[in-house]
This record gives sequence, C-alpha cells and structure tokens, in this order.
Amino acid sequence: MSLSKSDSRVALVTGGIGGIGTEICLQLAQVGRRVIAVDLATRSDRIEAFRELTATCHGTIRFEPCDVSDFKACGSLVEHIEHHIGHIDILVNAAGITRDTSLRKMDPQQWHELMRVNLDGVFNTCRHVVEGMTARGFGRIVNLSSVNGQTGQFGQTNYSAAKAGVHGFSMALARETARKGVTVNTVSPGYCDTPMVAAVPEDIRRQIIADIPVGRLGMPADIARAVVFLTADDADYITGANLPVNGGYFMSF
Repeated sequence: MSLSKSDSRVALVTGGIGGIGTEICLQLAQVGRRVIAVDLATRSDRIEAFRELTATCHGTIRFEPCDVSDFKACGSLVEHIEHHIGHIDILVNAAGITRDTSLRKMDPQQWHELMRVNLDGVFNTCRHVVEGMTARGFGRIVNLSSVNGQTGQFGQTNYSAAKAGVHGFSMALARETARKGVTVNTVSPGYCDTPMVAAVPEDIRRQIIADIPVGRLGMPADIARAVVFLTADDADYITGANLPVNGGYFMSF
C-alpha cells in the first residue's frame, strides 16, 4: 500500500525500530514529515509493536524491511520508495550494532560484522540518495555517531572506530554537497536509557550516571530533538557539524 503523495517531505530513518530510531520517526512525523522506518524484518513481534505504537500517526509512518549492510538492497529500497511514495529529502542513519570485546580477544567476524552495519550502512544509504538530493537542490542527512567515537571506550575498538569514521565521512560529504542545498551532520549521543545500556551491569551503570554532569541518562527524545533540528528546512547553514547530546559527559570545542 502506498502513501498518497503530498508536499510534505519524505524522511528515511534506518534503525527505525528501536528506542532512539523509533523516537526519531515519531518526532519527524510530528513536524509533518512522511517517515519510512527501515530495519531488519527478522522479528515480527518488534515490527508489530512498532506498528501499534505508530498507529496514531495516521499513516505518516510506515515500515520497510532492509539490511543496510547490503548495498544492492539499499538501492532497491530507495528505488521502491521513490516510485511508491516520493523522492527522499531526509536521511537519518540510526542503524547500529555492538560487538564488544577487547582487541586482544576480538576476532575478524566481530570487527567486520560491526563495520558492515555501522559504517558501510552509512555509505550504502547515502550513496543511493545523495545524487537525487543534489539534483533537486535540497537534502538533509544526519548520521548518528557516538560519544565513544570521540573518547574511545574499553572493549569497543570496533565501535569507536566506526563511529569516529561516521563523522569523518559526514564532514567529507558535507563539503561535496554544501553548494547543492544538501547538509550533512552527525549527532553523537551519550549514554541513553535504551535496552543496550540497560544490559550493562547495575554497578557500572550507576558509575556511568555518576560521571554525567546533568545526573541522568539521556532519553531517546533528547536525541530525536537534535535530529529534528538539523533536518529542518531552514537549518541550511549548519553542515559538517557534530552535535553532542551527552549531558556534559564529554565536552570539547
């Protein structure tokens, strides 16, 4: 079933079924975007829960399955969306996984699996939307990095490398597209109240919170607000920037 075409902009959100990704979808819909949440179709219960949660959005959010680590699949997805819904104006790359272990214990599979999703996935989606955006003279791309891409983290050489790479990629693409009406930025969340952080042992989680100056974990809504800000039509003078949303956990120029 296709959504009817209108003048509202189309936003594609990878990792759309998840704490942060879902909140991004909801907040984009609230400001009038037509949103496509992209995620794996491996768990029907998660998809059904997502559809129930977004049912009140009156059809402005829909789910499309795709493995972002597959370049051809991303191309087919973009083609499908542009044929059935409309051209993609906004891309938010929120898909990500962890494969935590110290480097001396890390095997190549743990490295490559993470890179294929967290870094290759950003290339795969951006590569398929950027030409259309530049041709039309409008686009907003936001790629989610991480505070651990800025600071490093024990047991996350793969994750930290990928997230640092996301921002380097975004700065370079921002330079390529700046005169074409397309902005490219990153948002770097700190520690947020998500299932990933909830899985951390309680004593470690307490220490994390103690180290956050504002005294709490971030909420998915904190991250989504930053994404909505950077994807606004009039946010055209911000590009190549990294917006940290970490409660003061890491501060720098």
